[in-house]
Parts: sequence; C-alpha cells; structure tokens
Amino acid sequence: MDEQQERRGGGRPRRWPRPWADDWADDEPRTAPWPWRSTLLLTVLVPAGSTFAAHAQQGERAALDPFARVLLLVACGLLLWRRRHPVAVVFGTAVTAAVYLGAGYPYGPVFLTVAVACFAAVVAGHRRAAWTALGILCAVHLLVAHWLYRWLPPAGDAPASFAQEIVVTGWVVAIVAVAELARARREQWARDRAERAQAARRRADEERLRIARELHDVLAHSLSVINVQAGVGLALLDSDPDQARTALTTIKSASKEALGEVRQVLDTLRAPGAAPRAPAPGLDRLPELVEQAARAGLTVEVLGERPRLSPGTDLAAFRIVQEALTNVVRHSGSRHARVHLERAGAAVRLRIDDDGPATGADAGGSGNGLAGMRERAAALGGTIEAGPRPDGGFRVLAELPAEKREDR
Repeated sequence: MDEQQERRGGGRPRRWPRPWADDWADDEPRTAPWPWRSTLLLTVLVPAGSTFAAHAQQGERAALDPFARVLLLVACGLLLWRRRHPVAVVFGTAVTAAVYLGAGYPYGPVFLTVAVACFAAVVAGHRRAAWTALGILCAVHLLVAHWLYRWLPPAGDAPASFAQEIVVTGWVVAIVAVAELARARREQWARDRAERAQAARRRADEERLRIARELHDVLAHSLSVINVQAGVGLALLDSDPDQARTALTTIKSASKEALGEVRQVLDTLRAPGAAPRAPAPGLDRLPELVEQAARAGLTVEVLGERPRLSPGTDLAAFRIVQEALTNVVRHSGSRHARVHLERAGAAVRLRIDDDGPATGADAGGSGNGLAGMRERAAALGGTIEAGPRPDGGFRVLAELPAEKREDR
C-alpha cells in the first residue's frame, strides 16, 4: 500500500531493508557518478606500464599481442562501472587478470585494476565478494606459477620462486588493509553524519516544544482573563455600565500584553540565533501577574522573598506560577490564591494554593497546562506535584534547581 501511495504521489517506491540479503548483492545506487577521470587515467597507465614491463621481462614472459592489449583494455574499462556494480567489476577484473596471467603475459600493472576494483567493492560494503575475487586470483596464480606453467605459455617457463609469492601475498594484504581502513572511515563518517542529523532534529523538536509551551502559557493566561472579563462585561453592560467599562479596559490591557509576548516569541522564529529584543520574563514580573489576576477577580497573596535564579529557572518559575494562577481562574470557585516562594539550598520551591472548590468549567482550556508545567520542570531536572489538598482546594508544588544545568 505504501508503494502504491508513493507511486501515486510521483515518487520512487520505498526500498525496505532486506535482512536476508547477501552482501554479494549489488545494492549500490544506480545514480552513483561515473568515475571517468580515474578510469581514463588507468586506461592510459596500465597498457603503457605493461609495455614497459614486457621489455623488462623479455625472454621470460610471452610478448604482448593484440589479445593481451584487449585484456588490458577490458580490465580498465570495467572500472568505469565499479561504483554502480562493484561486485560484477571485482570478479570481472579478477577473471581478466587470471586469463592474462594464464596466457603467460608479463607481470605488471594489470593487477592494479584488480586492486582498484577490490578497494571499491570493500568500501561499498561487499567484503566477501572482494575477498573471494582476490582468493580466486591468488589460487590461479599459485596453480599457474607452480603447476600449470608446464603446459601454458611461454615455452620453457620455470616455476616462480617463493620470494615472489611473499611479495604477491604482501601486496594482497596491503590492498585488503587499505580497503578495510577506507571502509571503516567511511562508515564512521556516515555514523557521525547520522548522529549530527539526529542531534539537529532533536534540537529542532526541543525548540518547537519550547515555543509551544511559551505560546500556550502566554495565550492561556491572557485569554482566560479576557474570557472572565468579557463575561463580567456582558452581565453588567446594562445594569452597571461603569463596571462593564472596567472589564473592557482589562480586556484591552490583557490583549495588548498578550500580543507583545506573542510578538517576542515569534521574533525568535523570524531571526534564529539573534538576541531577543526584550528580556525573558521572570519572577520579577510577579507583581504584574498579581495585578492581572486581580483584574480577573482573583486575589493573590505572595509569601516569601523572590530568590535569585538563573535566567532559565527564573523563566520556568514565572511560567509555572502563571499557569497555576490561570488554572485557578478557570477551574476554581475560590477567588483567593496564595503563592509561596522558598529557597532551600540549591533548589527553589514554589507552592500555589487555592481553597476551591472546583467549578467543573473548562473556560476554553486545552488541557495542556499541567503537562506543560511538568515538561518545564523536567527540562531543568526539577519536579512538579499537582492535586487536590486534603482540606479542599488545589495545590501545585514545584521544586526547581536554582541554577539551570546548562547555565553553569
């Protein structure tokens, strides 16, 4: 169904991982760039180097003929597909080099094509295919150099020395080691890139959650005041015009303040990384919060002195008190609330109480207030307890570290 949906959308079908797939399977993307320059360079160097090697081994190995030239060009030409079909290319170059070796042609740069193909296959993740191709080539070399040389050209050829076998083995080990090192570096680079992308997504999610909490707290508090005052204004519009005018004034003041705070939050979105134009609110604005609550008909008593807090903790404390008072306005029948501030060692305690009872009215709330307070406290390493009191009413108890961890 997912593939049909993606085809309807004009995109390519999703390729699901196949855990049973062998690493010989050629799963390299078909859109990999063609290695034209390196292939062209090898197509020039390998035949030229083989010609030089033929002069150096004249009389020991068979002379280069048109068939040898074709084998060299085929081995070099296959390298053009090494990024798109690394398995086929590593086996193709190994077979071509084995035929070249069996025909008695001079040792030389033809083995460089196998090394390049093996390197590409290992880096692409097809390790067993690369090792198998090298194993086949080494086995053919041993058979030709120590047994089949009697029946293969050139005539009168002698068995290869074991010193030569040590050199060949050393080259094979070096090729495998370099290829494995490159593969490990490539995988590490891919892991680092994935981790950086994941960290960026996590930071974006955290920033999005922070902005959502800010907007919720600002709008919930202000709209709750507006909602209450609008109800008062409507009820007293005919019987007490002066009181209705006061309610409308409160609505205007609350909406103006809400617009200012929303604009401040949105400014951080328009200019990411820039310093905010206004400082973040903190407990120093608690008197303003008390005044706003009074305009909504709630009397707030503040107990204790305002502690000195880091900016992050100060903002979280202010928003928690703001949300708690908003919930009292929305959901409590009490018109009196108490905010108690207390510094206890490296922590600060906030206690917000009202005498209840609950009204059962939602006042247009979203239900995210307590969740937002818990998220703010958890982000700082603090805790939130909220629930009915034994003697009636409701209590919010928050304990936050006085110093935000990343501010230290």
